[in-house]
Amino acid sequence: MFYIAALLRPSLLLPPDLSMLSRRSFFRTAAFGTAGLFSRKPFSKSAVKPVVVSTWKHGIAANAAAWKILAEGGRALDAVEAGVMVTENDPTITSVGYGGWPDREGRVTLDACIMNEEGRCGAVAFLQDIKNPIAVARKVMEETPHAMLVGEGARQFALEQGFTAEDLLTPEAEAEWRAWLKTSHYRPVINVENHDTIGMVGLDANGNLSGACTTIRRLLGRGYTWTTR
Repeated sequence: MFYIAALLRPSLLLPPDLSMLSRRSFFRTAAFGTAGLFSRKPFSKSAVKPVVVSTWKHGIAANAAAWKILAEGGRALDAVEAGVMVTENDPTITSVGYGGWPDREGRVTLDACIMNEEGRCGAVAFLQDIKNPIAVARKVMEETPHAMLVGEGARQFALEQGFTAEDLLTPEAEAEWRAWLKTSHYRPVINVENHDTIGMVGLDANGNLSGACTTIRRLLGRGYTWTTR
C-alpha cells in the first residue's frame, strides 16, 4: 500500500484516514503528474491546477505549506521546496531531516534533490550538519554548473552559501542509535511508519511542474553506513 497526500483545491485536502490508496489508484493518480515530466511545455489550460501531491502521511502537513504558495499564484518550485522543508524541520519524523536516525557513527546524513519546470535539477548526497538539504540542492541547481554535490564538498558549499552548521541528532534519535549499538543487528523493517523519504510534485497556476525529494541516508534497522574518510 502507498500513502498519497493529495491537494487539488482547499476543499479536497485529504485527512489521514482518506489518504490511503491502493497501488493501482496511486499510479492512476500519479500518471497525471508523470506525463508532464517529459515535456518542458506548461500544462494546458484544461488541466486542473494548481495541484500538489506528496508521499506518506507526513506529506499532509507539507502539502498545506506548499498550498499556501500555490493558492496565491506562487511558483511550483517555491512551493515544493517550502513543503518538504516542513518535513525536514519536524523532529518527530525519523526518516527525513532533523530528527532523522543516524548512520552507524551517530551522524545524521542527508540526501535531497529538486527539479524545476525547465527540467533543471540539483542534488546533494551524504550531507551532514545542514538542517535543510533541499534548500542546498536548489542552490546547487541555481548557483553552480553541477547537478550534484556530495559529502564534505556539499557541506562546504552549503556553508559558503550562508547555511549554518548544527547538530542534527536529537536526544530521541541518539537513544535509538545507542540501543542499536548494543547488538548492531541488521533487521530491515519498512512500513508506513518507517519509510525513507518524502517526495512532492507541484503544478502551479501557470502550468509549471516542479518536484522535490528529501531523505536520510539510512534508517535504524535498515543497516548503517560507515562514514567515508
